[in-house]
Order: sequence, then C-alpha cells, then structure tokens
Amino acid sequence: MCNFPLHTRHEHSSATNPAKSKVPRLAAPVGGAAMGNASSMLTQYDIEEVQEHCNYLFSQQEIVSLYKRFCQLDRSAKGFISEDEFLSIPEFSLNPLSKRLLRMVDGLNFKDFVSFLSTFSVKASICQKIEWIFKVYDIDGKGKVTFRDLVEVLRDQTGSFMTDEQREQVLTNVLGEAGYTWDCTLSLDDFIQIIDHPGLKMEVEVPID
Repeated sequence: MCNFPLHTRHEHSSATNPAKSKVPRLAAPVGGAAMGNASSMLTQYDIEEVQEHCNYLFSQQEIVSLYKRFCQLDRSAKGFISEDEFLSIPEFSLNPLSKRLLRMVDGLNFKDFVSFLSTFSVKASICQKIEWIFKVYDIDGKGKVTFRDLVEVLRDQTGSFMTDEQREQVLTNVLGEAGYTWDCTLSLDDFIQIIDHPGLKMEVEVPID
C-alpha cells in the first residue's frame, strides 16, 4: 500500500523543481473502482490538492496515473522516493547527469514528485522548462551559473570524447556569440538568452517510464 504524506522527509515545504524533455506516458481513468489499487489511497480531495500544487499542469486522470507510478517506485511504501529507487530506473542511472538530477529528486513525496514532473507536461511554458534546466546547471543552488558550472556539466555530458581545453573553447565561442564572456556570472535571464541562442543546445532528458 502506498502512503500519501504531504511533506518531504527533509522539511515541511513544497519543492518546485526543463529543453528537450521526455514526458511520461499517462493514462488512467479517475473515479470509483476504475482507479485501481494503486490509487485506492487517493481521495478526490487529494487529487484536487495535488492538481493545484502543480498549477494544473496535469489533469486529474494524469495524477492518478502518476500516483500508480510513484507507488511502483516507492517499493517500501515509506511515502517518498529515495536516491536508490530513482537509480533503479535503468535510463535514469545511465543518464550522464543523473548525479545532478538526484540532488533535485531524492526524498520527494508524491506532491513534490508531481510538481517536479509538471515541468515536462505539454502545458508547461518554455520559461518553466528553461528555469528547470537552469537549476541543473546551478550546481551550488545560489541562483547563478558560472563558466566553471557550464564546463562541469558539459564534461558530464561528453565524457572522454572531449578534453577540458576543447570544452572551454566551445563554451567560450558560444558565449561570445551570445554576447557574453567566459568570466560572466549568468543569472536566469542571461541563461534564457543563451539557451534561445541557436549556437547552444542545453538539453536534459529525465526518463521516467
């Protein structure tokens, strides 16, 4: 049986944690016996509360389906998804950015799990998706992205296929084309301008299925 706590194990606040994104496949009827065992702990009030929490980016039907997936991942029914449980998803564990993504997803309860995934909804705006991507690059969570942050993420993505010198040269050229220098500290607004620039594609996939 899957529990439905309203807070994470870490604190009593909601996490609001996007831009090539893999949207989870969702399909499940809402209401009565048709909801199935996985949704038996969800009341209509719960569903509406979660829907409000994710700014209505998921339908009630999609929330029921996400609850079923959440229960599958939360194997010990403790009410949140641990780092090890996220890593049990093969595509996730093989993702070169998995360690950075775990910083954002470890310990999420169901409400915050839905909030995290809402960025991948077709209803989510481009700005919401870019803000999520910014958080992946903002390694220390201070609201700024440095050249070193960009290099480290690119290193995770390219591995041994590029040297650090090549990475730095590529990023220096791309930043220069967008009107920035290597020693700039990028805010979210700066980051949006760079992502919108055709010279740089900062893409992150978060496989859920």
